[in-house]
Amino acid sequence: MNLSESIVSSFQNIFTHKLRSFLTLLGIIIGVFAVVTMFSTVYGMKKLINERMKEMGWNNSIIVYPSQGEENISSRRMYRFRHIQREAKPLTFEDYIMLKKNIKAKYIYGYIENWQKYLYEEKEEWVRLKATNIEFFLSKTYSLKSGRYFNSFEDLNSLKVCVIGYHFANQYFPNNDPLNKKISIGNHRYKIIGILADDKLNSKGMNFNAWERRHDLEAVYIPLSTGSKYLKSDKSIDYIYIQAKSEDDYQDVKNAVRQNLLISHKMSHDFSFNNIGAFMLNITKEINEMMKKWNITLSAIASISLIVGGIGLFSTLLISINERMKEIGIRKSIGATNRDIFLLFIFEAISLSILGAFIGIFFSSLLVKVIAIALKFNFPVPIEGILLGIAFSLIIGIVSGIYPAHKASKIDPIKAIYYFE
Repeated sequence: MNLSESIVSSFQNIFTHKLRSFLTLLGIIIGVFAVVTMFSTVYGMKKLINERMKEMGWNNSIIVYPSQGEENISSRRMYRFRHIQREAKPLTFEDYIMLKKNIKAKYIYGYIENWQKYLYEEKEEWVRLKATNIEFFLSKTYSLKSGRYFNSFEDLNSLKVCVIGYHFANQYFPNNDPLNKKISIGNHRYKIIGILADDKLNSKGMNFNAWERRHDLEAVYIPLSTGSKYLKSDKSIDYIYIQAKSEDDYQDVKNAVRQNLLISHKMSHDFSFNNIGAFMLNITKEINEMMKKWNITLSAIASISLIVGGIGLFSTLLISINERMKEIGIRKSIGATNRDIFLLFIFEAISLSILGAFIGIFFSSLLVKVIAIALKFNFPVPIEGILLGIAFSLIIGIVSGIYPAHKASKIDPIKAIYYFE
């Protein structure tokens, strides 16, 4: 009996006893289903968190804001620093233009926020007026419902145009299209050139900084140059946001920003960094470590089902030896060796376990798909989870089948033929 005949005979016996095979498979199916599902959901949650952090513009980012710089001075020099007459220079629109020109980053934008009175139907209401540029919307993944963002000419020449948030448009223009209309905010009138769409990030089933993003979509946005000219007496800006292209570029970008600002500010340390990127990197590492430990724990728990399935497979094979005693005797009497009988039983054990693995993977994939639809996020079934499930099943099949196969191979053919007589 060659290898292919052993495999074919194994499958014939499996499908001859369908109910028994199914009950034997059930433990393995549940075990593989649990292992693959746990692995996939943990992997998917980690991917979901990382992607949402990127979409919120938190990764590899720093914020530069005005400061007296005391935190950058050593304790020995603190006293002398406080007694030197220094004039702290605020961050300005020119600083933003200089950094945008000299720094190679994924996103750079300046930012000003102010509360202004909005004249609406002969009433005045306070609204958020924010000055920034197009890269703010791109880094935060705020898309347009209609219209357009600021163009470079408007951004550099302090034109009185604005982009309004989705919720602002719904609140103040519920029944008509505000595009190309003019609104009075503070002492100025702005032409609406764009309307932001609803927040697609928080419409996907999970809340990520939802309160802040809702406030963003309730605001009115004007070009940064317009804000620095009309909202600030000294043409300053609140802060400058920079996002590096990758984790490897993060420190180089930060150093370049520091050097350029020191030159621009005549070596005055009147600015500080809010290291969002470093903070988020630490959080990401902690999340990854936690997910890894959680994945190991869940996989270990799920593996218990596989072990139970292996015990069921072991018992079934032992019972089937007595049922197939005459078959073993006949096979041996016509030339089958101990090795042939061993392979027949071991391949039956492996075939059952692999079949159970594929059924478990199939149902696990269906469940993960349902979870993905519920969370409105693409949860992949990673190849690592599939390979882990197959590997567990293969090991269970081999371990469970070795003893019954060995026992069957050692049976005397004469005793086997006359076993029921």
